Amino acid sequence: MTTWTQVTNPLNNLWLSAFVAALPIFFLGWALAIKKMKGYLAALLTILLATLIAIFVYGMPTGIALTTDLLGAFKGLAPIGYVVLTGVFLYNLTVEAGQFEIIKYSISKVSDDQRIQALLIAFAFSAFIEGAAGFGTPVAIAAAMLIGLGFPPLYAAGLALVANSIPVAFGSIGIPITTAGSVSGLSPDLIGAMAGRQLPILTLIIPFWVVMIMGGWKAAKGVMPALVVSGVSFAAAQFISSNYLGYQSTDLIASMTAIAALILLLLVWKPKDRWTFEGMQATVPGNKGYPRPAELELSATSPTQATDTGGQRYSGSEILRAWSPYIITSLVILLWSRQWFKDLFDVKKGASQFWEIKFNMPVVHKAVLVGGKAQDAVYSLNWITASGTAILVATILGGLVLGMSPKRYIATFVKTLKQLALPLVAIACFLAYAELSQRSGMGTTMGLALSKTGAAFAFFAPIIGYIGVFLTGSDTSTNALFGKLQTVAAKEVGIDPILAVASNSTGGCAAKMISPQSIAVGAGATNMVGQEGNILRFTIKHSLIFVFLIGIISWLQAHVFTWMIPGH
Repeated sequence: MTTWTQVTNPLNNLWLSAFVAALPIFFLGWALAIKKMKGYLAALLTILLATLIAIFVYGMPTGIALTTDLLGAFKGLAPIGYVVLTGVFLYNLTVEAGQFEIIKYSISKVSDDQRIQALLIAFAFSAFIEGAAGFGTPVAIAAAMLIGLGFPPLYAAGLALVANSIPVAFGSIGIPITTAGSVSGLSPDLIGAMAGRQLPILTLIIPFWVVMIMGGWKAAKGVMPALVVSGVSFAAAQFISSNYLGYQSTDLIASMTAIAALILLLLVWKPKDRWTFEGMQATVPGNKGYPRPAELELSATSPTQATDTGGQRYSGSEILRAWSPYIITSLVILLWSRQWFKDLFDVKKGASQFWEIKFNMPVVHKAVLVGGKAQDAVYSLNWITASGTAILVATILGGLVLGMSPKRYIATFVKTLKQLALPLVAIACFLAYAELSQRSGMGTTMGLALSKTGAAFAFFAPIIGYIGVFLTGSDTSTNALFGKLQTVAAKEVGIDPILAVASNSTGGCAAKMISPQSIAVGAGATNMVGQEGNILRFTIKHSLIFVFLIGIISWLQAHVFTWMIPGH
């Protein structure tokens, strides 16, 4: 069997090697944002360029490089693509059953102001789904719901991505933090507490940020009480949960707190003006780079066009029935996230092999040596405990409650599969690049270069996590990729490793909104396939500002406010 030893400085100049390793990232940004290339085509060319660099610069054998690409593509289709497919399918079912108009009606009864709707769905509800499932589910569901409520497709995707960025560190019942602790050898409870002393600072401004994107200062000023209540309630619950109640439940507790606080506020206060995209006639104030909503409607079409309810009123039972697929989804996801449930189907704990698809990837398994240790290359998917299966089960139960016939259910699924065919190709390619970047050493090269910045490392620690999430699309993966590097580098420059590892995770949050996988999810959910570049241009400015702010927070905590580091 052919083996190959991973190299991290193939050109004998770390910064030059890092530049070459970053070329696929530069190309992808150019292809999407400047050339406006279709997402699946940009993805295919990016993985081609990365493969050539791995082979001809890093010296990775061709067979190992290609099978690494294939392994990553499998991981892209399941579990990531599986979640996207079922998430959009859930939305399409409610539309096909004629229930989304009732959902819109019920939300309008809480508030028919789209600023409030964005706070409830893109900010709070998606954080709940992030905490329970993660892996693209929140963006797929929130973006689809927003577009059904009449948001322009670009704004539906962009707002879902921006608003859902900060909860990512505590997503999937805290898996990113658990992974960071496992890889770094540090206490995950301390890492979670540290992240809970960074992210709430940004959480306070996220509601303002979202509404400012929608309509500038005038729009934000009109819902100031709602912005304050949602931001403060979420941030306070986020801090308390991560530091005192357990980081695993942080997103769940914070999101439900924010939803409850916002609804209670709306019982005693309403915006004086009703703000909607439909009522806007000019370029969005304060956001000159974005086209008018009318132009956005022409640039992309939603899976179904929003229509007026025409004054129709619905009973409480009708509203409950319409919401049942999402209520069922939340309950099923919570069940799926329980450890005792996972243990029932865990092959390592005696469950049948039937529940797991697992195989060693030929050629690449045990072929890449890192520090003299052969690396496993295993595809493993417990298909029954996968988040996609949880949503699929919810669609079956929801379909039964909605009275969907098997024929209509299957026809809707086939329609969804056709709708998402090209986004799934893009997701497979992006995960192939993530796998190749990790196994070839390209990701480590970029991380090592930034770790050589000395006293400024505390500022750059979040940027390493940012690069990792851009490459992998996952905060969990970036913690697995760079967690140990952050620990070693922090000790070398004299800062607390707990801070560095936590910053790796929090910095990664800012990249979630621009990671190619996330953009592909947003494009698929809003039927903007081929316009991924528009979504990237929408989110990239906010992403860069967020990671810059996290870098400043990290540096201040390392050198000025050291008392903020737990156990310091």
